[in-house]
Formats: sequence, structure tokens, C-alpha cells
Amino acid sequence: LFPRKPSRPQLCRSRSALLSRLALVLGTRGKLTTCLWFSRKQELLNSTDVTVPERPLSPPLTAPPTMKSAEFFEMLEKMQAPKLEEQRTGSQKHKEDYIPYPSIDEILEKGSPYPLIILPQFGGYWIEDPENLGTPTSSDSSICEEEEENLSPSTYGYRLECKGEARAYRKHFLGKDHLNFYCTASSLGNLILSIKCEEADGTEYLRIILRSKVKTLHERIPLAGFSKLPSIPQIAKAFCDDASGLKFNPVLYPKASQMIVSYDEHEVNNTFKFGVIYQKFRQTQEEELFGNNEESAAFKSFLSFLGDTITLQDFKGFRGGLDVSHGQTGAESVYTVFRDREIMFHVSTKLPFTEGDTQQLQRKRHIGNDIVAIIFQEENTPFVPDMIASNFLHAYIVVQVENPEADNTAYKV
Repeated sequence: LFPRKPSRPQLCRSRSALLSRLALVLGTRGKLTTCLWFSRKQELLNSTDVTVPERPLSPPLTAPPTMKSAEFFEMLEKMQAPKLEEQRTGSQKHKEDYIPYPSIDEILEKGSPYPLIILPQFGGYWIEDPENLGTPTSSDSSICEEEEENLSPSTYGYRLECKGEARAYRKHFLGKDHLNFYCTASSLGNLILSIKCEEADGTEYLRIILRSKVKTLHERIPLAGFSKLPSIPQIAKAFCDDASGLKFNPVLYPKASQMIVSYDEHEVNNTFKFGVIYQKFRQTQEEELFGNNEESAAFKSFLSFLGDTITLQDFKGFRGGLDVSHGQTGAESVYTVFRDREIMFHVSTKLPFTEGDTQQLQRKRHIGNDIVAIIFQEENTPFVPDMIASNFLHAYIVVQVENPEADNTAYKV
């Protein structure tokens, strides 16, 4: 890894703007309009002699997570994510992995102003530069247009990714006239293809979803210029070069649509948990971060900016692994609902503090098992991602307050 050029921190002056950045890790979805075209159904079953032009497929913006699945295409069962193993204390650092980045001690010796983030000397992280992030322009873009909420990409440098194919079957096929086909002799494994005709603005389209164990492809193609509809094998070949010379059979099971929609939406998640860590001035060790107990006025204001402080006892919303019955994970936490998604924040200062435990394992076992953590800095001080030993924390959002307890308070991110 090589450090990128320093970037100017972006200012967030609204809760919606900051949470929209958090939403980059959420599985938000796209919105498309649909219209039924009934008369093409039999033609789809019979047409065989029209060639569909091949087209390149755009790669996804973010690679999908590695998942362990049952044989859905044989049993149409749900896939589920692999269980995470118990967290270790951190991988051993090897001398050959060393990268000559300046250490945090060297940075501190030079005096302020300090950068918000320093890259680790053993690599493993990079800094996202919002000024250099590309904005997708293709019609295949997975941006969730219905959830933009007037956020300008040119202002914030971020766009929300979504996996529109996850809910495409429910939106465009379920309860509407369509056909499902299956193939069991593919080099890609078993395939399920859903297809329907529709019309928009006077133009006829085919809407298609092709599923394999590896990925799902969703597309709408215009029928202008075709004298006959392409056959199902031709459509599959146009979607994927490896899907050639295949025989598809219609799915005749009465409850197939419900099983297909259950599979498609197995990755849809509306509950999320994020860590929030309070970093004081010149704190450079994990033990110092998890040892903070007092919440300054600026930190309390930031927590109220993120969400509502709730009492955990008998809390009925998403609890994010916190104890809501016996008080073993503290009395309070911070919770919010953002775009119909429930978010529970694991706040370091609100989790139980154990006297004599320098590692504060009660706190670390929750935050250290999150995927994303927010680092709140009340004063200008650097943060290094490998300060915290964790196998699960993959992304840190470093936030530094400007003009705390003032009318013009803003946050560097």
C-alpha cells in the first residue's frame, strides 16, 4: 500500500449527511418502475432463432462478501453467512511486512497540527479520499436514487451503493405475470432465470434476472429491432459467456415464487451495529481508548447528533447484541432509525468498565466484533487503525469536532 496525497477533511453539518456516509456499508436498494406486457408470454417459451448481441457487464462497485450456502438451486433454500469465529487478539506482525510510514510517536514529536489518520507501518489499511472518488455515470449504476435525500455527490464526495437485484424480484415479478426457468447442467452450477415483458414510454422491454451460486444479474433490455423474441438460452448467453448451449426448463412448482424471493432477499438486512470510540488528546494505545469513562459536553453532543440515548432495560428495538434484561452491558446506549434501518451504536464510554482490567474486555468484545467503528476526537490528535487489535474491524470513520459547544459546530470526517 502507498499513501495517497493528503485530502482536505470534509465537513458534515447535518445528522443526515454523516449517517449517509455510514450508509455506505448498508445494503440499500434501488427503485425501478414496471409495467406488464402479457401477450409475449407464449412467444418467450417458443422463440429460438434470434441472436441477442453480447454486451460487457459492469463489475460491481463492491465485491460481495464470501458466503457459505446450501444447495439453493436444488432445494431453493436460503443461503446464510458463515458464523464468525471467536475474536483473537490480533495477527502477528512480521518484519517483511514493514512499510516505512512515520510512527505515531514521530508525528507527535513534530508538534501540531496533526493529521486525523496515520497509516499503519505494517499496512492493511488505506485512506478513502472523497475528492478522488469516482461517481458512476452508467445506466447500470447501483445508486439508490429514491434515497438520495438531496445529498449532492459533488458536495460530500460519496454515493450510496445498493444491490438492486436483491429486491428486484419482489418489485417487478412477484404477483405479476412472468416465467421462471431452471438449468442444472451448467458449468456455473444450477441456474434460475426469471423473465417478463413490460412496457415503458411506448417501448417494450424484457426484464430478466439470472441467478447462479456466485452472483445474481438483473437487467432490462429493449425489444426494438427484434422481429422475434430471443430464446431463453440466447438470453442466458447474452448475460454470461459461460452460459452457452444450455437447456432451460420451466419451473412448475406452485410455491416457487415465494422460495425464489426468499433466496433473493437473504442478504437484505435492516439492522446494523457500529462502534463509537472516544479518543482524547494524544491517546495512542488501545488501553487508553477503552479506558475513557468521562463523556465531555462535545462528545455528548455528538452522540445526540448520531441518535437517541435509550435505556437498555426492556428495550424493544434492535439491541445489537446488548443485554436488555439483566443490565450486563450497561444501562444506556445510543440508537436510531435511519431510512427504515435500525442502528445500535456500541459506545465505549457506555459499556461496562471493569476496575483492574487494562484491556477492558467487556467493552472490546462488543466494539472489537463490529465491522465499522467511529473514532471521535475532541482535539486535534492522530489515529492509527492498528491501535485496536481486531480481526473484524475493517473500517474506521474518524470524526473531529470543530467549534464544540457553539452555534457553528461542525465535524471533520
